[in-house]
Amino acid sequence: MSERVITPRSRGFLFLDSHPAGCERLVQEMWQAVPSPAEVPSSAPVALVVGSSAGYGLAATIAGLARAGIRGIGVCFEKAPTERRTATAGWYRTAATAELARRHGHEMVFLNGDAFSDAMKDQVAEVLRERFGRLDHLVYSVAAPRRTDPDTGATYASALKPIGEAYRTKTLAFDSEGAPEVKEVETAPATEDDIEQTVAVMGGADWERWIDHLADRELLADGFTTAALSYIGSPLTDGIYRQGTIGAAKSHLEATARTLNERLDKLVSGRAVTSVNGAAVTQSSTAIPGIALYVGLLRGVLGDAMVPPIAQLAGLWDQLTGARPLEVDDDGRVRLDSWELNSAVQAAVTERWETATTDTITRLADLDWFHAEVQRLYGFAVPGIDYAAPTATQVPWPDTLS
Repeated sequence: MSERVITPRSRGFLFLDSHPAGCERLVQEMWQAVPSPAEVPSSAPVALVVGSSAGYGLAATIAGLARAGIRGIGVCFEKAPTERRTATAGWYRTAATAELARRHGHEMVFLNGDAFSDAMKDQVAEVLRERFGRLDHLVYSVAAPRRTDPDTGATYASALKPIGEAYRTKTLAFDSEGAPEVKEVETAPATEDDIEQTVAVMGGADWERWIDHLADRELLADGFTTAALSYIGSPLTDGIYRQGTIGAAKSHLEATARTLNERLDKLVSGRAVTSVNGAAVTQSSTAIPGIALYVGLLRGVLGDAMVPPIAQLAGLWDQLTGARPLEVDDDGRVRLDSWELNSAVQAAVTERWETATTDTITRLADLDWFHAEVQRLYGFAVPGIDYAAPTATQVPWPDTLS
């Protein structure tokens, strides 16, 4: 088994390698952070998490296992280790999640491949039919830069752009020495094609296709519930996020939820919702201009009162499984972001945003926390790991189909 010392090397917020032992420890920490259920479920619900290896999807998988006692399938798209490179962080996190599930007696199958493809949907349907039976819950959490439509073969690419006019915002960067810099960046407005392609990738089309695929094969249980994970965020980031191309995709996702909710109610007395999560440092969010600065300032305001994804998703599972009522806003959305969008919190963050410069940022934002969170996405900066020691990189994909 290949072992080597792995040091963090990055280009901006993107790291070139991942640390297997750090990723494993991070998953263990997340599992331990899940609140114990008020009462042990009488039976293990069958669940599918699409996008199970990173961000909120990983939190949904771990919280589902540790709090709701789910069994079922996780779908993700990760790269295996090679002689020159480690595997992606999601590969190592999936291996660690599978091991914890096994150790706690949960039957969980992890499938690696393109969630947008009908081939993956066919594979999931086959595993459900052979091993689990009908599906009780589906959590959809896919963040991808492009999608190929199985019907047409056309490939769409998403864009991070404002709609209508150019958008100028403050953003946070770190120089080669790791020193923080607050600067302004401008993003050109989206074309109609940019908007259409982003909606095709990040809207509700694939989520609906998953539901159609499983419903056509009679694999949805009575009372089936599904949630697509989403984000609204602060007015400070509206121009590039909720009012931009991503926001158009999120609006499409929410419209899809309303359509699916009506259909599922008639079909299996089921429900479909979007779940609006609070801010977090994820591999997807760090790519959006202004988000890194905003999240660092938010942490500076809230400190440990900032609610991590694992706690948010534990609450979502309580609602999906009926441990507590499923509560939605007027637009049919479960809101897990009230702690973030509280008016006093937003006022405090806005005040810091307006005065944030390279000279003041270390006083206004929790940059130590933010920098550590970015590193933890790749298994670095995890307490208890000896990063000077060699670690095995050739970790196999969990063999859960045998």
